[in-house]
Amino acid sequence: MTKHKIAVLGPIPRDYIITHNNEIIQKYGCATHTAIAISSLLGEKGDIYPVTHIRKQDEAGIKALFEPYKNIHTEHISSKADQGDVIQLRFLDQNKRVETQTAFMKPIMPEDVKPLLDCEVFVCVPVTDFEVPLETLIYIKENSNASIVFDAHGPTTALTVRGERVTKFWVDRDLWLPYIDVLKMNLEEANCSWFKNEYSLDDLKTNDEIDPEQLPEFAKYCLSHGLRALYVTLDSRGVMVYTLVDGELHQELVPSVPVSHVVDTTGCGDSFAGGIAFSLLDNANDFIQAAQYGNAMGAQRTQGKTFEVFKSYEETKAILDKVYQKV
Repeated sequence: MTKHKIAVLGPIPRDYIITHNNEIIQKYGCATHTAIAISSLLGEKGDIYPVTHIRKQDEAGIKALFEPYKNIHTEHISSKADQGDVIQLRFLDQNKRVETQTAFMKPIMPEDVKPLLDCEVFVCVPVTDFEVPLETLIYIKENSNASIVFDAHGPTTALTVRGERVTKFWVDRDLWLPYIDVLKMNLEEANCSWFKNEYSLDDLKTNDEIDPEQLPEFAKYCLSHGLRALYVTLDSRGVMVYTLVDGELHQELVPSVPVSHVVDTTGCGDSFAGGIAFSLLDNANDFIQAAQYGNAMGAQRTQGKTFEVFKSYEETKAILDKVYQKV
């Protein structure tokens, strides 16, 4: 049996987290959530290859973190440049947070992914705008048959010279869209990706989330410029899935997988991306099912502080069959 191969591109930052319950959590984040979520679902049927740059002082801890997951291979995690992300996250409530970044990784370049062009999916989870450059997506698209799943958190986030992580407009969006198959974002990131010819000062001061009435127009624009699917997450409500069917916009709300108690939402978006990537391996055009797997992995991520929250494929499928009433 031929095994699946997935590459996960993004930082593995040392995260210092203050939760909305004032609990302090220190751990490695971002691409670790994506890789381990996929690992739990994929089991012995495939292999996951994180691609990133890290600090030398973090190398032993990161590789020890992945060691229990036999289908995660760490040879493309490099400390050669001794550059990696360090981020503090202070949650104001369950979802909103203030972020500060004090160390910065070397960007993931074409030479970093060259040995992995036989992967079926590249899932990219940048958290800042420099980590997965457009140059790398172009290289993947022009030299492989892989699907590219991309998180808009990267290109809609910038750093000030004081280390403050701030939102920004994705002004060069149209250069990226032809090289992305599946794009995921939240309402704030959608707002950063759909801009007017000119804003008033009042608009710039008050406009945080996209107007929901603008979502269909925004989605159709993105889909007509190269995307196969657009996912816009709606926190606890679920995710809107947008595709084109015979040239017409198809939109569907996929409700969230309910949870009774939220412990920590850090990494939910990264876990969601992992669920999407896994589902697309065998069902490359079933974007609704992919959203369901994304919702499941995001919900599992909220249930604890460790990676033990992630369930196997069989356990996850049983949850989805119940939530979405599959026969």
